Amino acid sequence: MSAHHAEAAARQGTYSIVALAPESGQLGVAVQSHWFSVGSLVPWAEPGVGAVATQASVLPAYGPRLLDRLRRGEDVSEALRELVAADEEAEVRQVAVVDAQGRTAVHTGRDCIPFAGHEVGEGFVCQANLMASRTVWPEMAREFASTTGELSWRLLSALEAAEAEGGDIRGRQSAAMVVVDAQGEGWQRLVDLRVEDHPAPLVELRRLLTVHRAYRLAGEGDDLAARGRSAEAAERYLAAHELAPDNLELLFWAGLSLVESGEVDRGMQAVRRVVAEHPGWGELIPRLPAGRSPGADEVRRRLGL
Repeated sequence: MSAHHAEAAARQGTYSIVALAPESGQLGVAVQSHWFSVGSLVPWAEPGVGAVATQASVLPAYGPRLLDRLRRGEDVSEALRELVAADEEAEVRQVAVVDAQGRTAVHTGRDCIPFAGHEVGEGFVCQANLMASRTVWPEMAREFASTTGELSWRLLSALEAAEAEGGDIRGRQSAAMVVVDAQGEGWQRLVDLRVEDHPAPLVELRRLLTVHRAYRLAGEGDDLAARGRSAEAAERYLAAHELAPDNLELLFWAGLSLVESGEVDRGMQAVRRVVAEHPGWGELIPRLPAGRSPGADEVRRRLGL
């Protein structure tokens, strides 16, 4: 890395968490920073392998290099130790890693800008540098350890706890989250969200995570509709719409499923609302494949299309 890059990168202040959810085997990373597009630099994760957060004077190569070593079965502590030993700028780096068995390792260089530090918990690591308070990373750890539920929401809660303790001394700009499953191909991700540049990144990340949940429900609705279970599909689509009430896409497919399941008036009301707000949906209806879009045939008939 060039001297210019090293000088610029050293200005980054970041807090992050890497974690394993032992009950599901999911691995995740979440981060916030006063730096543009932190999600393109800090978080790395691979199903069944591990999760890495590399920050401070960030060297993104720590991510793929550590995952490669873990994939080959190397010990997590030894893998990080060897990479740090080979790094001439190790004292301005901060790196945390957790493997698929919940084993962790972390390095906070002596020259990371204070307040800087880390805390290790059972199957997770919190780390931070250039913070407003020494309590940031301990509070992240306390919050994560004391919460239950889906890994993605626990990661977000940890970030919000850090921000409540003052977070980055300069403020906030971007955030990101990556969650992968216990197994799968290297490219597969359950959650992959980035807030590149925003005055309140965690507020926006929470909104995106909510929309992500809504689309996951919609995906379940698609699967149910394909199996002819229209009433259950409609329930999923409507639940998705409740999470993201301004999303016309989710309301449209909920309307079609309601029509298919026999709640014609309610379904047509939803479809008409969508078409009124964006006429392009009305143009789409005649193009939907006959017999392959539940409710579409009846909707076309009632709209005279």
